[in-house]
Amino acid sequence: MIPWQKKGEWLELRLPRVLETEEELKEYLSLSDKYLKQLSQSGGVSIKGPRVRLRLFPNEPINHMHPWAPLEVLYEDHFCLVVQKPPGMKVHGDSAASTNQAATLADAVASYYESTGQSCRVRHIHRLDEDTTGPVLYAKHEWPQQILDAAMREKRIGRQYAAIVQGRLKQKKGTIDAPIGRDRHHPARRRVSPTGEWAVTHYEVVEQWGEAALVRLQLETGRTHQIRVHMSYLGHPIWGDQLYGGTTQHINRQALHGERLGFPHPLTGEQLDIECPWPEDMSSLYDILQKI
Repeated sequence: MIPWQKKGEWLELRLPRVLETEEELKEYLSLSDKYLKQLSQSGGVSIKGPRVRLRLFPNEPINHMHPWAPLEVLYEDHFCLVVQKPPGMKVHGDSAASTNQAATLADAVASYYESTGQSCRVRHIHRLDEDTTGPVLYAKHEWPQQILDAAMREKRIGRQYAAIVQGRLKQKKGTIDAPIGRDRHHPARRRVSPTGEWAVTHYEVVEQWGEAALVRLQLETGRTHQIRVHMSYLGHPIWGDQLYGGTTQHINRQALHGERLGFPHPLTGEQLDIECPWPEDMSSLYDILQKI
């Protein structure tokens, strides 16, 4: 691994060989042309033999005070942050909505940055539905955002979910390959549609009870409401998911939780695997259904 350290706004690297040009640096660190040009023009690049300094951690002003909300941090370093999203909280707000809207996860992250003396913008790499729980990944600055966005596009960020679904599944494992589009009869709902976007979900039954099952799922694509739509399409809506035909007995939201998040570290490439504990309401539903 390349020796490195953070010095204020700068990342200092000691490379195993001398780089002659910024073009070599671009290839070595996967810097985009636009970002390298931006760094270079602002004096944010210094190459002295094997010693390279990049201004990757610029202080970013906080434009306004964000409403405070509690935040559980699952992983953090100079480049990225992973936090647990609770049920009933949006990842980010609607810019057209009232300023009196409830605090979002973006607000909680912004407040966390401020309270810990970090001058960072909020940059989420992926989203979760309002009532889905689990880990959400953030990049702290522009360069790690570019690296993690590329990893997401290239399907190198893995997401494993747990869901409690209704009914008895005929197969212990399978793949749902069915395109998803908007439901023209309902503004918030999606449906399987031949004209929709390609969507693939892999599932495996972990426990089967009387008329419910615990299922683990892996996403190959990331469409809106993908797991919820696909499980309903399979005939096994998620428990509590009223929008897609699920019963609300014992829980007032869909019993869907992101259990694990895996991604390559932006600088080192090390594969990180972040676990996220189940929320209380889903654990309670699990206990009830096990006894039944």
